[in-house]
Amino acid sequence: MNGENVSLYNLLVQFFSEKDSFQKVKAGTVLFQEKDTVHNIYILRRGSLSVGCVHPKGKEFILKILDGRELILEYQPFTQNPNYHFSAKTITDCEMLLIKREQFEKFILNDTNSMKALISWISTRYIKAQMKCQDLIMNGKKGGLYSILIRLCQSYGIETENGILINLPLTHQDIANLTFGTREVVQRTLKELREKNIISYDLQKITVKDLNYLKQAIDCQNCPYEICGIN
Repeated sequence: MNGENVSLYNLLVQFFSEKDSFQKVKAGTVLFQEKDTVHNIYILRRGSLSVGCVHPKGKEFILKILDGRELILEYQPFTQNPNYHFSAKTITDCEMLLIKREQFEKFILNDTNSMKALISWISTRYIKAQMKCQDLIMNGKKGGLYSILIRLCQSYGIETENGILINLPLTHQDIANLTFGTREVVQRTLKELREKNIISYDLQKITVKDLNYLKQAIDCQNCPYEICGIN
């Protein structure tokens, strides 16, 4: 996360943790669903959660995965009776701070530094979303999967002697939900990458052995860290 995002996170934690304490939330908990009325803003300190939506036909799309020290703000601030645009569910046990929407907005409106930090945070998220859309639309199903693997390396990658370990357990269906593809396409593409020794896959964790291969295949623009991530 970049400096502006950390600044916003710290400003909110510093102000609101004096009034409320962090809560523990079990894995698999639905925080909110699409079109629910917005009551709370969530400050994630530990754990992972997914944000996404479900197509009317039942197909799930994971928009992003957040992992610690994140702000969950999935609505349009400063509007009357807002609703959440997406749903959010914890992947692991989490610790988070719940802030009433009205209190959050009042704080932002009355604190110049927080307003500037929020604008920067929203701008970064907008650019990141645009880049994800570009990758998924311009590069097709296979290229979209390559892009997701690159982003996962940025967000969860650990350097090992065998390559970059994506330290996040993911089933084929999870990966399909991240690309809005099908499990069959994901299985076939991952098999091709394994046969070319580009990746390995063990215990639901992927190790990328040749990151440059994936980047060259989609003409990667080598975006800065705050843009190239799965969050």
